[in-house]
Amino acid sequence: QVELVESGGGLVQAGGSLRLSCAVSRSILPANVMDWYRQAPGNKREPVATITGSGTTNYANSVKGRFTISRDDAKNTYYLQMNSLKPEDTAVYYCHIHRLRQLPQPYDYWGQGTQVTVSS
Repeated sequence: QVELVESGGGLVQAGGSLRLSCAVSRSILPANVMDWYRQAPGNKREPVATITGSGTTNYANSVKGRFTISRDDAKNTYYLQMNSLKPEDTAVYYCHIHRLRQLPQPYDYWGQGTQVTVSS
């Protein structure tokens, strides 16, 4: 069984930075999409940042210019660098990886979530 182990969440003051990590527990075929979602209390889970297998990135408008998604294939780990944090960034952050159904050994895995709290 594959697990996505998240780390790096915590409490930070507004304007501060955090880096979230998402480590894949074992070697698997390359994902097509790797992304980070977040869910604040009372809200739906929403996409924050995406990186494709080819390296193309995409961000929610609310985090553009502040967050950066990246990956280290050698370590089988994905990252979300979060700068200039705002109280409205407070949420549980989840990493997610997906391999298309039409490819060999498709998959769809989620991390357990890590809490990010930004104080004003």
